[in-house]
Amino acid sequence: MPARFALLFAAEFAALGILMPFLPAVLAGHGMGANEIAALLATGSAVRLLAAPLLGRGADGLGEPRRMLVLATAAATFTVCGYGLGGGFLALLAVAALHAMVSAPIIPLSDAICLAATRREGFDYGRVRSAGSISFIVAVALAGQAVERLGLNSIVWGAALCFSATAFAASRLPPLPTAGGRHGGFRAPFADAAFRRLLPVSALIQGSHALFYGFGALYWQQAGLSAGLIGALWAEGVIAEVALFLWGRPLADRLGARGLALLAALAGLVRWLVFAETVAVPALALAQLLHAATFGMMHLAAMRVLVGLPTHLAATAQTLHASLGVGLTMGVLTLLSGPVYEGYGGQGFLAMAALCVLAIPLAWRLPVR
Repeated sequence: MPARFALLFAAEFAALGILMPFLPAVLAGHGMGANEIAALLATGSAVRLLAAPLLGRGADGLGEPRRMLVLATAAATFTVCGYGLGGGFLALLAVAALHAMVSAPIIPLSDAICLAATRREGFDYGRVRSAGSISFIVAVALAGQAVERLGLNSIVWGAALCFSATAFAASRLPPLPTAGGRHGGFRAPFADAAFRRLLPVSALIQGSHALFYGFGALYWQQAGLSAGLIGALWAEGVIAEVALFLWGRPLADRLGARGLALLAALAGLVRWLVFAETVAVPALALAQLLHAATFGMMHLAAMRVLVGLPTHLAATAQTLHASLGVGLTMGVLTLLSGPVYEGYGGQGFLAMAALCVLAIPLAWRLPVR
């Protein structure tokens, strides 16, 4: 059972690892300028925010989220191929919107089905989820080699292959039966106090990564760090995350959702203060280890809250959390990060630290479970 979920996460995060770094270059190769690329990427983000909850609610309404996951990953296999066909801006805009729509629920639905299985079977969600993080690292490295040897369009066909593998892995999952029907629609998860409290905590802590994701590499490059060193620092953070997912279950069981979120907020405060005050490599290397807490612990805290909701709300709750608890705030903060970085440079990380301070009292209100 765990191996099937590990294959699912590995396949879908490989697709993500291939597309995230290189999709802008693919679009540029089709003649898109900087403003057009930004518009295409922003369109995809906006569509995902709306599509994920709608499809998640549809999955719960059907009474079998696995079916929706198979359909979504199969559709993503075909829509991503549109990036390889090129065309003008309007054609690529249609591709971006369609692909974002069908791919939006893939990760939240995978989490929902996996969490339901862990509740029944008792295996370690974090250890299974680590397959996705490992796969992401490997996929980024292999994608870079493929671009050098086969050209930019190899990214598109590689992503399509990974989405098709995800569809196969999804079809091999055990069913997650639910009662189907309306069950209160989108409002139902909000009846749970823990879910309502989780959303702002996730928004603040995960959103505090926005400046780093958008401008961290550029900031370090302008400070004189080499591209190889910057890549190593990024990889170090993901490796720390993998270590937490692989071996952190005893710690997570001891801390519960509240303790995990509190540590994530405190770690974020320390991490972003270090980034704001220094570019000394030893300090950055130590701070990057905290990615295991700022991202990984907050993710595990969220999963602990979400697994407590009724099974018939699993897909709806996961996709609402992905959109409202993470995606919307991350999008807004990423947009604001441009002027913040332009005006304050590395000192902009102080604003990210402030978000983590705001999260501390909210995290204290999460359940201990």
